[in-house]
Amino acid sequence: WSFRYSYLCRTDPADVARVESKTFIITPEKHTTVPHVKDGVKGILGQWMNPSQFETEKAERYPGCMKGRPMFVIPFSMGPVGGPLSKIGVQLTDSSYVVLSMRVMTRVSKSIWSLIDQGTEFIQCVHSIGAPRPITRKLVNHWACNPERILITHFPDDRKIMSYGSGYGGNSLLGKKCFALRIASRIAKEEGWLAEHMLIMSVTNPQGQEKFIAAAFPSACGKTNMAMMKPSLPGWKVQCVGDDIAWMRFDKNGRLRAINPEAGFFGVAPGTNNKTNPIAMETCSTNTIFTNVAMTEGGGVFWEGMEKEVDHDTNITTWLGQNWKIGDEGKAAHPNSRFCTPAAQCPIIHPKWEDPEGVPIDAIIFGGRRPTGVPLVYECFDWEHGVSVGASLKSETTAAAEFKGKNIMHDPMAMRPFMGYNFGDYLQHWLNLDNPDHVMPKVFHVNWFRLNEQGKFLWPGFGDNIRVVDWICRRVDGEDIAEPSPIGLLPTPESIDTTGLTVDMGELFSLPKDYWVEDVRENREFLENQVGQDLPQQIRQQLVNQEARIRDM
Repeated sequence: WSFRYSYLCRTDPADVARVESKTFIITPEKHTTVPHVKDGVKGILGQWMNPSQFETEKAERYPGCMKGRPMFVIPFSMGPVGGPLSKIGVQLTDSSYVVLSMRVMTRVSKSIWSLIDQGTEFIQCVHSIGAPRPITRKLVNHWACNPERILITHFPDDRKIMSYGSGYGGNSLLGKKCFALRIASRIAKEEGWLAEHMLIMSVTNPQGQEKFIAAAFPSACGKTNMAMMKPSLPGWKVQCVGDDIAWMRFDKNGRLRAINPEAGFFGVAPGTNNKTNPIAMETCSTNTIFTNVAMTEGGGVFWEGMEKEVDHDTNITTWLGQNWKIGDEGKAAHPNSRFCTPAAQCPIIHPKWEDPEGVPIDAIIFGGRRPTGVPLVYECFDWEHGVSVGASLKSETTAAAEFKGKNIMHDPMAMRPFMGYNFGDYLQHWLNLDNPDHVMPKVFHVNWFRLNEQGKFLWPGFGDNIRVVDWICRRVDGEDIAEPSPIGLLPTPESIDTTGLTVDMGELFSLPKDYWVEDVRENREFLENQVGQDLPQQIRQQLVNQEARIRDM
């Protein structure tokens, strides 16, 4: 793989990922930002800091923080410039990596100044790597940073973000998670729309009927792979609108319309290859900023997952600058290494991906990595049940055989690290959108990751997921191909096209009672501990109803 007009950046090994423990929302009242967690429980749905504490932290960091460095001013738009669903910001930074990455990930334009002149609200974004010259910390990979002092702060009341100490990704490209999710979710609550951690895709069946889907998955559950799916069924077409963030608003006709506020993809490189995601590989083959991947002797890139695509005798330089060959110990690329590439280059980007009015959403999908118990797909009974399913979203990793039990990672609505305000209020906001003037999309849950007793995947996934999407589209059209179960509406036998596959559909859709009794108990405990008195009554009732249905299985 040779890559044209691209750049490989290696960071200081101490600055390689988002730092959730140093990420805060600043509001005068604590419970505007975080729910009332149960006594003795550490909240995981956002972190609050009071304004006076921030003033102390600011005084220790920001005075003189850019000394000796150029200060860049970046006027940018999230969404098409001037669009009705778009928002604008201005970022100050002392990092050239941030400037170049923001030019890929957002729409940087001098026309932002005239919008500000006209009184358009803008988000103030201040970023510094926290390394004034002369630097005192040892410089690694020519990547100045201040990892011991990282602090990422959001001020939703003031429409402001301040980030210090890290040059990496979500910590420094402030249009992305900081603005497009944490600040935007709060603006969305005030203005009556949704800012969500969701892909947006279009699927067109062989008859030429197109549907748009928004889908939320926790990290490492294949969001980008789904957004850029290569369908295995003949005659189907998938087009990508966005792979990470969706801003959605009901239009005057009551249809939910979505835009992708970003202009690029900031994708995890390891695991991406010509089998798992050929579209992503083609997209990042030019005009791309790579971060912390490995480099081949011929000037190409390499990461784990590309072993079948690179000659095993090739000399490779790891992300740490060491000589390496496929088969050697250790990893060549950092597990969180990235490609930052313009969305317009994606060969299956939708012609309407920059339509300022957005695309109409027909279905919302939630999904997680659930090795046992959870069927391939089910439809929620109604919008309220769908919100309850989203609130209970989680991934599980089964421990190695010698250890009993499993590791459960809750990621409600796939928004756990990105909540901009009290999660109970957020759930209530979702519930409030269901009104007679709105055409509510159907809500579904999928699980590509169920294992059999031998630990092998029951479902082939990837391009074969179009078979599940086909069933979802037919349900949106009202086809009678679903039957009720205690957890939702399941596909009727043979309603999913399995032509050419050898799969045990009985095992894929089985509902082990013991598993579900424990699952609903665990969900309830999680929400009572983490959201407490802020949990909407409708969600409490949904959990009670679910418990009763499972008890009667």
